[in-house]
Amino acid sequence: MGKQNRRKPIFLENIEIIDTANKGKSVAKHEGRAIFVHGGVPGDVCDIKVFKRRKKFWEARIEKIHKYSNRRTKPKCEHFGTCGGCKWQNMQYSSQLEFKQNEVINNLKRIGGIELPINEKILASKNQYFYRNKMEFSFSNKRWLTLEEINSEEEILEKNALGFNVPGMFDKIINLNNCYLQKNPSNSIRLSVKEFADKNGISYFDIRNHEGLLRNLMIRTTSSKDLMVLVQFYENDKKNIQLLMEHLKTTFPEITSLLYIINQKANNTIYDQEIICYNGKDHIFEEIEGLYFKIGAKSFFQTNSEQAKILYKKTKELADINSEDIVYDLYTGTGTIAQYIATEAKKVVGIDSVEEGIKAAYENAERNNITNCTFYNGDMKVIFTDKFISENGNPDIIITDPPRDGMHKKVVEQILKIEPKRVVYVSCNSATQARDISLMDKKYKVTHIQPVDMFPQTHHVENIIVLELK
Repeated sequence: MGKQNRRKPIFLENIEIIDTANKGKSVAKHEGRAIFVHGGVPGDVCDIKVFKRRKKFWEARIEKIHKYSNRRTKPKCEHFGTCGGCKWQNMQYSSQLEFKQNEVINNLKRIGGIELPINEKILASKNQYFYRNKMEFSFSNKRWLTLEEINSEEEILEKNALGFNVPGMFDKIINLNNCYLQKNPSNSIRLSVKEFADKNGISYFDIRNHEGLLRNLMIRTTSSKDLMVLVQFYENDKKNIQLLMEHLKTTFPEITSLLYIINQKANNTIYDQEIICYNGKDHIFEEIEGLYFKIGAKSFFQTNSEQAKILYKKTKELADINSEDIVYDLYTGTGTIAQYIATEAKKVVGIDSVEEGIKAAYENAERNNITNCTFYNGDMKVIFTDKFISENGNPDIIITDPPRDGMHKKVVEQILKIEPKRVVYVSCNSATQARDISLMDKKYKVTHIQPVDMFPQTHHVENIIVLELK
């Protein structure tokens, strides 16, 4: 009986949303308990339905809004509320920036537990929509059905979808009509692929049964007008692969890099897959202040090109490099930061785990006539050793831009051991950044905090922190 009561939804009336929370949720309080609310904006007063109860918190959905927050705005996208890609579209951009800044500072205080300087105002993104240079869409033969479709007595004949996963449902895809994240021809390509596939009876992937041809579609654009399209297939159906790729080639002649993969693994990651170039080149180029960077299908590059320029400019400024400094660029990707700062330094050493990225970094350096950069491929916690440092020189400055999980403890320990005078830590996850910085508190003090908004309409925020040796 107790378990049944626990599972029964709880309805609460006239609850005020007071703040934002992680993963794009909002937060309210009831009788001292935190409630994470989906779709709320601070200032809303609403009735909510609690669907998940834990010891420390509850989770709820809005049933009715009695008073709308003055921070609210009308979402642009027709898929808002179902698609989980832009969860803050219902919040004014000025408020998005405010809460992102608050999140950075709160994480540094709560998780880092260290003394903080006055933080700089968050740098806003010039473009609030159509700012992404890379999008990945999934195919599914079992699309997400609306409540009206489910309740309808009519048979659902069209079940194929090309779009994004419904949050929390790995096997359900929302069929996208229009997406405001990437500029055209992104929408045109996606819609054309779906129309052509449906017309020609090309099968969509079934993620549960692992069958079907069409699996994933990736589109990358650059400010220099290059365009990469990569189609990921599951089955080796040469006839239909040829049919679709030829359609893309002839319909969109502006595609400069047309690629495909046959991936029969359980997951759709491409780093261990052979990439086949169907037409054009196997890469595209991005330009940043006169420097050109080769980007392959597997290469990491900041997904907001215009804002990346601001991020790198600020990183260089805060690094405060002089002509005698040896600089290490950890998690260098395709060597963008390393080459951007190279003219300021005596020597730059870049390290990354993706082999294709390092190859591109060397090619980029040669193309950009940069001769003082050296790049190494390998697992950071394995390659970043005493021997490595003795061979490449003790760094005066370290710039580190790790993945969302942050730096491995061994990497942090090595930084503490070699004691560079300055560490510039760029992060897309201020929680793991705060964790790593807390481990460095005995030897380093935080002197600058600079949030940068790379992802408008989402809760994600980039943050730069400068640590100086005490």
